[in-house]
Amino acid sequence: MTTAKNFGFGTQIRKSPYFDATVRWGATGFSVYNHMYIPRDFGNPEQNFWNLINDAILCDVAVERQVEIAGPDAARFVQMLTPRDLSRLAVGQCKYVLITNAAGCILNDPVLLRLEENRFWLSLADTDILLWAQGVAVHSGMDVTIHEPDVSPLQLQGPKSGEVMRALFGDSILDLKYYWLRQVELDGMALIVSRTGWSSELGYEIFLQDSSQGDALWEKIMAVGQPLGLKPGHTSSIRRIEGGMLSYHADADITTNPYELGLDRLVNLGSGADFIGKAALHRIKAEGVSRRQVGLRIDGAALTGPNTTFWPITRNGATIGKVTSAIHSPRLKQNIALAMVGVEHTTIGTQVMVETDQDARSATVVEYPFYDPKKTLAAS
Repeated sequence: MTTAKNFGFGTQIRKSPYFDATVRWGATGFSVYNHMYIPRDFGNPEQNFWNLINDAILCDVAVERQVEIAGPDAARFVQMLTPRDLSRLAVGQCKYVLITNAAGCILNDPVLLRLEENRFWLSLADTDILLWAQGVAVHSGMDVTIHEPDVSPLQLQGPKSGEVMRALFGDSILDLKYYWLRQVELDGMALIVSRTGWSSELGYEIFLQDSSQGDALWEKIMAVGQPLGLKPGHTSSIRRIEGGMLSYHADADITTNPYELGLDRLVNLGSGADFIGKAALHRIKAEGVSRRQVGLRIDGAALTGPNTTFWPITRNGATIGKVTSAIHSPRLKQNIALAMVGVEHTTIGTQVMVETDQDARSATVVEYPFYDPKKTLAAS
């Protein structure tokens, strides 16, 4: 059995409350996300993908740190952080939002949860939005309290995740709607459950509010879920690229604006709300963008793993952009990728060349998301 002492980790990077459990259940590799270790390898990424799309997997995503914003002005302050109109966000509802800076560029793309009238969580991608939000609050004149609570999410994802949830919480949990949340209890553990996830499959996130109970929660879910097909796993690069889901620092960063990613629906310039970056986003929309995200189908043999560098894209000998995320999809039997290219090269069917780590390959601009583009599986 693998034990945690086999990993030579220091104390400057945090371990999640589920760390020891994931090692016991077969995690063999980790990376760092939001200053915390996240399991990235349970032995076979392709098998992990099949487990996800055919059955269900349990993933340690405690790295999705929560920024809690509370107080009399919490709703107004949260709206100042994002260009998405939150005027109709109900208590118990979640929304996928963008956090933008004064230049209209993206600092993070979290899921926002409204737990109470004046209490919100930002469930983060990989950047220090806690520091950003606290800095913004200093001279805002608003009455808010901003901190990182003791909250650690797990993701239960896949077509059988609903069966596992019903076994854990009873039939009523199946009434939980897509992008809504509920407060529940399991064996004395206070939890928040939401119908969200980073898989493009049916799924739930389970937010533990006491890190000392991490081991107990993991083992409880696996004990109940294993007879129903649940397996330990990790977030699947294959499935998230199939679904066209962004990975911050790969497909977007502090130099990327929403219009380059086709995320116009998350920018509500006419809502009347004021937010950071509004003037810049007005200007960008009026002027248009010079580059845009596209999907690519890359020819040749199956890629052996995801890209670890940005691969240059050329056309007629000139560099026109870069591949940001690439993978081989065993379901589609294709090499698929998300890429950023000049707008003049975004027409479907455009032929380009990709300089991979090993060779140059022909590729074609194609429609994306590559599978279930309307997210019917996740929303079902």
